[in-house]
This record gives sequence, C-alpha cells and structure tokens, in this order.
Amino acid sequence: MERGKRMTLRNQIENYVPFDKEEEKVKEYLLKWIDTFDDVLTRENEFGHFAASAFVVNKTRDKMLVVYHNIYDAWIFPGGHADGEENLLSVAIREVEEETGLKTKVLDSSIYAISASPIIGHIKRGNYIPAHTHLDVIYLLEADESLPLNYREEESKGVKWISFKEAIGEDIVDFIRPVHKRLIKKLEGKSNI
Repeated sequence: MERGKRMTLRNQIENYVPFDKEEEKVKEYLLKWIDTFDDVLTRENEFGHFAASAFVVNKTRDKMLVVYHNIYDAWIFPGGHADGEENLLSVAIREVEEETGLKTKVLDSSIYAISASPIIGHIKRGNYIPAHTHLDVIYLLEADESLPLNYREEESKGVKWISFKEAIGEDIVDFIRPVHKRLIKKLEGKSNI
C-alpha cells in the first residue's frame, strides 16, 4: 500500500477519540497494525485488513439495520472490505447500498466507532480463505425504514430493521454484540469513560 494512504488512515485512527476502555485498546491495536504492515487496505494482507461498516439507524433512532451473515449464521451491521479504497466512509455507504438496496444519509462523516473482529476460515467462491482479522471502521448513517429492502443471496440470507434491544440478542453475531451495545450507548449519549 502506498505510504501516503497508510499515513492518512493512521492519522484518522490517531485522531479518533475512543468511547470506552475497550475502544482504547482497539485503537492501540489498529495503530500497531498500520505501523507493522505495509498493505492494510487490501485482502492481499492475509493476516488482516481494514473494512468499513455502517451503524444505520432509522429517523426515530430506535432501530438499526442488520444483514444476515452467511459465514457466522447470524445478524450483523452492514459493511465490507476496503479493497484498496482509502475513503472508508464511501466504502461503508456503498456496502449498505449493495447489501440492503438502501440509500443512506450521512449523520457524521467522521469515524463513529472502531472494532477488530476475528473472521473464521471459510470457502468463498470455491476458494479457501484462512482465518484473519477485520479491522473495522464504523460510520453513523440514517436510512428510511419504510423503503423496501433487498439483499444479495451470495453474501447474505436477509436484511431487516431491529430494535436496539434485539441488537444485543442471541441472533446477533456473538463477538459483535458488545460492539452493537457500544454503538447504541454512544448514540444515546451514555459514555463509558
């Protein structure tokens, strides 16, 4: 990866103010990853790479949008690989549209949250993908929940709006439940620091 792109990403992460102690550790981890590896924005880095996701809320701020993740057989917020794109906000917007069919409104163009998630080894398009880490940058977006939802069957088994209570329930990808909880607390203005 070009040094300039890596440094731009590093500066964005460096300037991000963590919501809680967990995010402080994640921030340290992401910065260390950027400092250790040259290529962090593409899947060429098989140990892990950046992804962009979206915490998509409805206008009344009491529901969030989730997609059914085929690998984990559970629900999670929409998102995907950076694939070399350094503008992670545009990646998040594009992924929401691709995964749900919805156009979104950006509520905040700065990083809303960060996480690091384990991806288990799996088969994709006939090829084995070894276990690795997704370094996730999450943005806050809004969409109209009255519009029809669509999903791509090769990636997901569905898409739906769920209440914030459901967002931390058993149907959610297990390691994402604490991230969902953090996103909701932050939206509600409940600080953990």
